[in-house]
Formats: sequence, C-alpha cells, structure tokens
Amino acid sequence: MMGGYLMEKPVNETNESTGAVWKKTGCALCPQNCGLEVLVENNRIIRVKPDKENPRSEGYCCRKGLNIAYYVHHTDRLTHPLKKVGNDFVRISWEQAISEIADKLGKVVNEYGPRSVAFMGLAGSTCVSEAAYGMRMLKNLGSQYYYNALGAELTGLFWGYGRMLGKQYLATIPDDDRTDMLMIIGWNPWMSHQMPQARRFLQNFSKDPEKLLVVIDPRRSETAGKADIYLPIRPGTDALLTRAMIAIILQEGWQNQEYIDLYTDGLEQIKPWFVDFDVHEACRVCGLEYELVKKVAHLFATRKSSLHQDLGVLMNRHSTLTTYLQNILLAICGRLLVPGGNVVPSSLVPMGSHTDERKDKYWRTVQTDYFPVLGIYPPNVMPEEINNDHPERLRAAIVTQCNPLRSYADTTAFEEAFSKLDLLVTMEIAMTETARLADYILPARSTYESWDTSYLQFTFPEVYLQMRRPVIKPAGEPLELSEIWTRLADEMGFIPPIPEALYEAANKSRAEYARVLFSSVQADPKLMRAMPFVVAKTLGKAMGSVQLAWLWAILQVASGEFRENAVRAGFKPGANLSDDVFQAIVDHPEGLWIGKADIDNNLASIRTDDKRINLYIPEVEDWVLSVSPQAEEQQLQLDEQYPLILMAGRHMDMNANASMRNPEWNRGRRACTLAMNPADAERLQLADGQKVKVTTEAGTEEIELEVTEDTRRGQVLMPQGFGLVYNGEVYGANVNRLTKNTNRDRLVGTPLHRFVRCRVEKI
Repeated sequence: MMGGYLMEKPVNETNESTGAVWKKTGCALCPQNCGLEVLVENNRIIRVKPDKENPRSEGYCCRKGLNIAYYVHHTDRLTHPLKKVGNDFVRISWEQAISEIADKLGKVVNEYGPRSVAFMGLAGSTCVSEAAYGMRMLKNLGSQYYYNALGAELTGLFWGYGRMLGKQYLATIPDDDRTDMLMIIGWNPWMSHQMPQARRFLQNFSKDPEKLLVVIDPRRSETAGKADIYLPIRPGTDALLTRAMIAIILQEGWQNQEYIDLYTDGLEQIKPWFVDFDVHEACRVCGLEYELVKKVAHLFATRKSSLHQDLGVLMNRHSTLTTYLQNILLAICGRLLVPGGNVVPSSLVPMGSHTDERKDKYWRTVQTDYFPVLGIYPPNVMPEEINNDHPERLRAAIVTQCNPLRSYADTTAFEEAFSKLDLLVTMEIAMTETARLADYILPARSTYESWDTSYLQFTFPEVYLQMRRPVIKPAGEPLELSEIWTRLADEMGFIPPIPEALYEAANKSRAEYARVLFSSVQADPKLMRAMPFVVAKTLGKAMGSVQLAWLWAILQVASGEFRENAVRAGFKPGANLSDDVFQAIVDHPEGLWIGKADIDNNLASIRTDDKRINLYIPEVEDWVLSVSPQAEEQQLQLDEQYPLILMAGRHMDMNANASMRNPEWNRGRRACTLAMNPADAERLQLADGQKVKVTTEAGTEEIELEVTEDTRRGQVLMPQGFGLVYNGEVYGANVNRLTKNTNRDRLVGTPLHRFVRCRVEKI
C-alpha cells in the first residue's frame, strides 16, 4: 500500500459490500493512453488494472498508468477559482474570475495590440478537445502566439516534412507490423513508449529471427541491450553519422533508383553533399567503426526497413537538420510511405495547421524572429519575448495543461519573465509551480472527472479513439477546460446571438440539431466563426459536456479520407456515418477502431505541388555542408570549465513529467538521481549515493549521485519532471534549472537538452 492506493498489483475482484465499482477509462500520462479499469469507492480511485478489452493496448500498461490515482487525488488539487491578492490567493466566484480576466485581457489588447497576448499549452495528452476553444479564443483576440510542448520537441521534424511532403502535419511513424528492420535512433522505448504496447512489441521483435533491431545511442540503454546491432555513437554526432550513411549508400550505388525516379524530386541537387564526403573520417569522429556503419547502411538500403528517432535526436545538436537528413535516408532507400517503411498515420483530426513561414501572413516573434511550425512557436523563446523593451512585447499569457517552470528549458528565465507580465492566468487541475506565479488560477476537471480524449493516438493502418468518461465526481467547482474558454469568450462578446431554435433542437435529437445548425449557419455566417462556442452553449449544455458535444461536431465535418477509413473499418456508408461513429464511441468506453487506412496507398498522402517527395530544401544547404568531420571534431571539444555532457531528460518508469505531484507513487525508489559512469566517478573522487552539485551556464542544482555502468564515460544523465514543490517540500532536482533557453536549434528553437555542457563537483 502507498498512500492508500494499491497500484502496481492489479486485482480483479469488486467489493460489492462497500459499493466499489470497476469502471473503464484510459491513462492520460502519455499519448499512448493505454486502456485501464479503475475501482472506484467513495468517489475515489482505489485500484487500477490494465483493460484487456481495450483494442489498442490489449491489457498492456506501464507503472505510470497503474498509478494514475496519484494524478487525481492529492493535496495540490484545485477546487475553486483563485485570485492573487498581495502574496496570497483568495477564493473568488467563477463570475468574478471570468469578468476580471476578460476585462484585463481586453485592456492589454486594446492598449498594446494583439501581439501582446500569448497562450501556452491548450492540447495536453489529457484533453486535446480544449485546443479548438483556446485557438478560437486566440484568433478572436487577434493573436497568433501559441506556445506548446510540441515546439519543445518535434517542430523541426514537422518543418522538414512540410517541405518534403507538402504539409507539416504529415510526419511519419514506422509501420511496425510490416517492417523487418527497425532502426532506433536516440530512443529508449523500454522506458519511453511512444507506440502501443512498447515493451511487448520490443520483446517480440527482438526475439524474431526474421526481424532485425538496430539501436543507435550513446549509451547501452535497456533497448540497446536487446538490439541485434548496437552503434554506441558519440553524443551530438547524429547529423554527421546520417550524412555518412547517405554518402555510403550513394557512393556504393545502393539507392532505390526506381523509387527515386517515380516518387522524388531533387536528388541531383543534393548529391554533391555526399558524393565526395569522407565517410571514414566521419565514422571516426562519431566514435564508430566504418565497417559496422557500412553494414548497417547496406542493410537499411536493402531490407524492408524503417526508423524511429526520439529526443536523443530531436533535442540534440543539429536537431532539425538531422531529422531532414534522416528523411533523405528513408527516401533514397525507398522506405517513405510504403508498407513496412515509415508511413503517415491516419487520424480523426490533423496534428495541427500547416504554417509555411515563407508566407507573410504568419508572424515571427518580435524579439527573437522565430516562426511557427504547425501554428506553434517554440517555448524556449517565450522568456525573451516577455523580458524586453519592444512596444509589442508579450504582456499577457494564459497557460493550460502545462507547467513551464518545470517542463521547459531555463526555469530561472521563465520565473523572471513571468514576474513581468501584466496578466498571467493558469487553467489547471493542480497548484503547480507556474500556478503559484499566476494572477488568477482557474480549476479544471481532470480527465477522470469529464468527457475527454486525446484524438492523436497514432497507429497504422487502424485509427483508434477512446472517449474517456467521468469515473468520479469532481470536488468543488472545477469545469471542463472547454467550458472555461466558452465562458471567457461569452464574457468578451465573442459569441454572436444564438437562435432559440438551436437550443430547442439540442434537446430533441442529434439529427434535428444537425439540421437546425446547418440552416442557422447559412442564415448567419458569424455562427461558423464561433462554432466551438456555439456547440458548447447548445449541444454541450444538452449533453452535459462541452467536450463530448465537440466530438460529435468534429465527426460531422470529418474529411472524405476519414469517411473512407471508417467504411473500411466496418461502418455503413451514408448520411448517418458520422453519427454512427459517434454513437459507437459512446457505446464503447474501452475504445474502438473507428477507421482503417489503405495500406497500399500511403503515397497518396503527398501534398507537394508536383506530388513528389521534394528532397532539396535550399535553406539548409549551407548547414548540411557545415557538418563535416573536421568542423564537428572542433565543435565537440569540451573544456575544463564544463568537461562533461549532461543528457537532460533521462527516461525512466519513475518520471511522468510534472503530472504526478505526490511523490508517494515513487516511495522506496531512487527516482531522481544523476547517473554517472564509474570511471568518471573515480576520476572525480565521487561515490554512489553522495550529494553532488551540477553546474551549467544556466544554473546549479544539487542531486544524489548514482554510479552505474549504464552510463557512457563523459556523459551524465538526469531525469525531467522533478524539483516539484509538494506540501512545502521540494521533491528531487529540477533539471530545467540547468538548461539554458538560448541553447536551441537555430531554425525552429527546439531546446538541445541532450547536449548540455556541465561539471559535477562534491558538495
């Protein structure tokens, strides 16, 4: 037992004498959203077990999912709107909170213009539904400044796909079920799942004699230990290695020329980057044997191969460039958009909007000159956008579903910047470190107290969706996030008059509501521009959930591709298809497959003007050419001040970003340590269990040392998601105190957390 919750050993019995009931739901602590069953007694989750009936996870989940009660039930939960008065918070009514926030937000925009306002968060794994409401609100205010966690991890990848495939949301995933060679780069799926049933899949794949698992990682991770071929790459040399692999393939003539001729454009323009490239010297700088790299390149070019890169690449040196080169590697081997290769997964809604920075309509940040990708600006630049003297600097921010003071780089910079805002509002389920700096805190219902989904659980070819429903009742007055946005929009006058007939139709039937909604929009186009809020106030009120109503609305306007996928999954074609899918989702609390893509026609995803994969991106040509063995060798040199490389963000089954505030869920575990190789520990005269001081250009943190062979010499590892203040005590060390926000990708601003120069000393 831990704090009253038995988590890690699921049980099957229901205690009828106490009224305890098992209910189906899903995990909300990562995008995989594994199916769960929870035992609820006296309005509390007291036990958790994997849901064997969930078609996507099939009884699989990690220990984070088994501990979700700690996410819901803890002393930091927010129950009522709060306003900061002096240094304290006082409880206020929803009416007062919404009225005062609307008034202050309006004054900021009126005085300083729409560029003075930014929203952050909006689409966490617990509630993607609110994104439509928050983004509609942002547009009503006239602003484009939207900051999200994707801008701290994936936007370089999306940018490259936008140029190569035509739309930024066409990012690919490995076709896991059909690939026979999976190359994993900078990813440890044994600890960081990012795919359904990660450990189960990895175990089966690694044992299959017909499959080949290749892992490229500086350290021998849990996943690397299961690989058929392991390349212990030197930290920070992923771009150099990828350029070398492409060069080997082109120099040896192993490329898939038929595929290149049929589906790509631009090979002749990029060939000079590789034909005379010194691959032997590049491999030496990467710390790898040339013959082994050559063998992997040949296997990748000749097998049914795919690759999956993760934060070891996406948050490392040359982040955007590396992912672009990896896409070139896939393309010249004929492994993009084909069965068994890397494919574009289908979904109900796209990941985000395509925002091509070459078009003037998309803003750049006023101080740092960064552009949006997928409509998202990089969180790393936000402190600078606040902390400056520009007349259009950021002055107001609304933060939902995220805790930038623990989730994003450079805690010190965020603390200083947020203190200079004219208005900071958080919408959250917990009193986070960020919330403590806010002027107003608005309590949101958790995903277990509302109808919720994440929409973006990518699989191929199936399309999955689970609409989690309330399994417990909220304490106090928290609201669905989408409801909070609706109230704020209403107060600011952003919702036009709604015909009484629409309210009446919402209480009759969905078919009648659809008919009246269509005719109402035709009569008054202003209703279309406020559609999320219109649905919230009418159908949302009738259903008792804004977010459930919005799911129905999304299905009504689903794309033709989705409708074809739904029919392929077994739904009957016709006018009622969308409503049939909605009803099926409601009828299946365990989740279900709502679509199935055409496996053999993934190339139809291409949206470039010439319908070909565009290999040449001119803006990064000089960047590619700068990644040479000689230049990299020089730039990778360490100095006496910072002789070690910190990997900020070690993945373990004991971290859950900043979502699990109660440290009881990790009682008895070494959850937050600095991992160091024994040789480095001996050289520095440090011992396991000792407290040490880690220093970088950004700051200093004290942390317990863990001496382990799992860590590479010269590299230290520290997890993210700690340093939380709970019941007045700090739990663990905050790695983002050590990461400088200006240490970022030159093109899209992604933080380079996997290559932070540091030193470690005795205390």
